[in-house]
Amino acid sequence: MRIIADVHIRPVTVQHLNSLGHEVIRSSEVLPEEAPDLEIIEWAVTMDRVILTEDLDFTDIIAVSGAAQPSLITLRLTDASADYVNRILEYVLPGLEELVTTGIIATVEDERVRIRELPIR
Repeated sequence: MRIIADVHIRPVTVQHLNSLGHEVIRSSEVLPEEAPDLEIIEWAVTMDRVILTEDLDFTDIIAVSGAAQPSLITLRLTDASADYVNRILEYVLPGLEELVTTGIIATVEDERVRIRELPIR
């Protein structure tokens, strides 16, 4: 999966996902560290990347845009430790790989993943 991780995602998680075969970069590698969410969304669309974040603002922006891309994976976990986040992502990303190509918002929680198709009407 081709992913852009926003600044809330730790570098160790980016490294872990890359070691699993995903193509992950942090937003601060290609945009200014303080880049607004909308700029990250536009970059993700242009570069055909899925956004990975813990920031709920992305959901609101993408939902009201009426767009079918970019796909978004938002983490809503009770444990923010890198080990826990990495373990959860290692488990859930394979199941999302095909879905992100059609455009989704996935909310990853401790016990479930909620998926909404884009565009949201």
